[in-house]
Amino acid sequence: MSSEIKDNILTMASDEDFSLPEVKTLSCEETLDGIQTLIANNKAKYKQLIEEQKELTDLRKDHQEMTQKLQHRSDKLAKTLENEQRLYVDELTKEVVRVNSLKQEEEQIIEEIQRVEAALLEETAKNHHLREQADVFSSLPEKTVAFTGETTSATNAPTFETKSRIVYPMDGGTALITFEEEVVAKKILTMKQHQVNLTEETFITLEAEAVTLILPKLVEIESEVCSRRILISNLPKMDRETMLDKLNIHFHRRRDGGGEVESCEFLADSGTVVLTFTDKDIAKGLTDTEFHSVQLQKKKKHKVRVTPFLNGTVTKLETRMKVCPRTVLLTGIPAIMEQDTLQDLLEIHFQKSLSGGGEIEACLYNPTGQQISALFESVVSKVEKKQ
Repeated sequence: MSSEIKDNILTMASDEDFSLPEVKTLSCEETLDGIQTLIANNKAKYKQLIEEQKELTDLRKDHQEMTQKLQHRSDKLAKTLENEQRLYVDELTKEVVRVNSLKQEEEQIIEEIQRVEAALLEETAKNHHLREQADVFSSLPEKTVAFTGETTSATNAPTFETKSRIVYPMDGGTALITFEEEVVAKKILTMKQHQVNLTEETFITLEAEAVTLILPKLVEIESEVCSRRILISNLPKMDRETMLDKLNIHFHRRRDGGGEVESCEFLADSGTVVLTFTDKDIAKGLTDTEFHSVQLQKKKKHKVRVTPFLNGTVTKLETRMKVCPRTVLLTGIPAIMEQDTLQDLLEIHFQKSLSGGGEIEACLYNPTGQQISALFESVVSKVEKKQ
């Protein structure tokens, strides 16, 4: 065994190389000077890095300050913009309100202009109407008037009174008695009931009441020219029917400016004739000519005057109640005898002073079942007339 070990050792020894190792040469960096140089270089680089880091830090600080300034400016601008937007909205709202107000004012002005224009048109129409009325009044039929009274100063000038003509419808079984004296009528009304003897054995009992009339207090009449009627005046004295026929024939002819005549009426109170046409365009042409030669008599023409005819419409009426001072109303009269006989008995009874009566001016009896209207021309007492 030891021999084997020895052989192996020998074998191994024989296989190993026992040559000298190579001697390695050091670079300049691995030398002390090189290391110091490298350290110096690294220190320079470090110093440069430190400076660059400081510059970067300063730049970052500057950038942060700039960012803060920009942020502050941005916030300030945003706030300013917000304020300006709010002010703009306020101004816009005020402007909208002002515009709406101007529109309303414009609408009001337009309405006022329309009202003024309408009023102007109305006034123009009224002016035209008044001019027509003035032309009509200037062309009214002429009538001769003679003044025979006395002249006096304006302060002592008498006032004019018009006599009212009041139609009073009577009920059946009633009578109206007008006395000459007011005291008699008052006495009859005070006694109230009256016993009237018809025969020696029969009588009737009547009641006396005051007569109240409705009189006009204020009357306003609006007149306008009738487009289909004309008023013919300056007519000669002749047969009425013949005159109406002649006028109808003359104004019926187209060559004389006439047309189809609807009616021809004579007004006895003024002695004029009202002619009515069926068309509206004829009357105006005839009144513009005014004077027309019409053959009313054989072989003789007469110049008549043609003027517009006025229609009157009551636009305002105020009335007042008036008690007849001398007239009483008797009611409860039965129809037991003839009208004239009973009326005579009433007059005889109320003329007697023993019955409280007096002198009678008028008496009217309306039997039951009949319709009679009394006409009152005046309710002014004699005392008032004397005054």
